[in-house]
Amino acid sequence: MVGVSFGGMVAPELAVTCPERVERLALLCTSPGGAGRASYPLHELADLPEHERVARGTLLLDPRFTPEWLASHAGDRALAEMMAARRGAERSAEQLRGEAEQLAARSHHDVHDRLTNITRPTFVACGRFDGIASPSNGEAIAARIPDSRLKVYDGGHAFFAQDPAALPDVLGFLGGRDIKP
Repeated sequence: MVGVSFGGMVAPELAVTCPERVERLALLCTSPGGAGRASYPLHELADLPEHERVARGTLLLDPRFTPEWLASHAGDRALAEMMAARRGAERSAEQLRGEAEQLAARSHHDVHDRLTNITRPTFVACGRFDGIASPSNGEAIAARIPDSRLKVYDGGHAFFAQDPAALPDVLGFLGGRDIKP
């Protein structure tokens, strides 16, 4: 099972409540929740004007994503533009309701104390420059899960699209290969 961002908050719940359904677990750019271990409070951005929400979201994705950085890093610029277009896309009332409920769920998420109950090999991966789920959150997750490995990649919240080593490591781990820090 792979959980990315909010999916990485949901995946440990499944691994704790239905461990027989999970063989190996990869948690990417996520947080365990709880005191001091929550992701950036994205629900606080919901009421901002769209241009400000997009600008802040871009810097949360990776704080290096300034106009100067993006001007000289084509791959990161494409990633930032894709995410901005996604955030700025028109959504139905049902999609907006779903987003609001997800943001509310994120704000109350806390699996920290139950991570020790995960019994499957777990790979925790994060981006060194993640402004949403900081590397300290990945460290907190890996410290609590027995038989876990942590690796920090060069990139932000979408490090798996920024660091060419990340996806092969995730796929290798899911296929049974051990990952070295």
